[in-house]
Amino acid sequence: MLTHVFSEIEPHQKERIIKALQQSHFTVAYLGDGINDVAAINAADIGISTNNAVDVAKEAADFVFLEKDLAVLADGVYEGRRSFANSMKYIFITTGATFGNMLSVACASLFLPFLPMLPKQILLTNLITDLPFLTIASDRVDDEQLMMPGKWNLKLIRNFMVIFGLHSTLFDLATFYILYYYFRLSESPFQTGWFLESAITEILIVFIVRTRKNIVKSRPGKLLILASVAAFLIAIGLPLSPFAEILELSVAHFAQVTAIMFLLLVYVITGEWIKRWFFRRSQCKPENT
Repeated sequence: MLTHVFSEIEPHQKERIIKALQQSHFTVAYLGDGINDVAAINAADIGISTNNAVDVAKEAADFVFLEKDLAVLADGVYEGRRSFANSMKYIFITTGATFGNMLSVACASLFLPFLPMLPKQILLTNLITDLPFLTIASDRVDDEQLMMPGKWNLKLIRNFMVIFGLHSTLFDLATFYILYYYFRLSESPFQTGWFLESAITEILIVFIVRTRKNIVKSRPGKLLILASVAAFLIAIGLPLSPFAEILELSVAHFAQVTAIMFLLLVYVITGEWIKRWFFRRSQCKPENT
């Protein structure tokens, strides 16, 4: 028998009900404004009180309503879910990209007679790609993700990092092969090619990972779009700019750029497929409690 309503209960009974719900793996919020609510407020995962409550209830609460409107509570829940979803986007993107780049550099050191990218070029890549990353906090979140609370899942983050890091490394190695063995490029043109591929893939992965739906069915935030376009234009414009000599960037020929563009197209297609497979597989797996 499932009980939905409890009435005329004592303060210690309120606390017992909350603890029983918590033992059943529920996250419990409790709203109260009197002395008899203090124990329950303390026991709840989220204690809530009102501005006209007794002082001891307000001190025990995690949140105090300044308005007499329960809609504020609903708005707070959705805002919390939105913030959590955007935080997870950033974690997924940065862990996957960082792991992939580290693995790519380690692999390149085994067969390349020079650095795949100079330190100043690596720092420049991080600076350019951080521009759209900074706008993720204000990005739109799909309605499906707002319907249920998000959960911190370290195993999910680890698996995502490994799978998408390996995906990124695979395309980095393909870039290395084409630039070094096919086009036989020397240091500067080779480093420029990987600079372009690395910077643009990190920009593109934002749009792939930001939604669990098809990439064309979810509209990103305006700031994210503007920042990503700006980062993309800066990345492709630097090798042709007056700063190219200082940064040691140079394009050998048009075929080099065409090959990188083709790799980027395949990267988006495969990245979208892997994302949908990964999250569908994660949802099918039972969570450990």
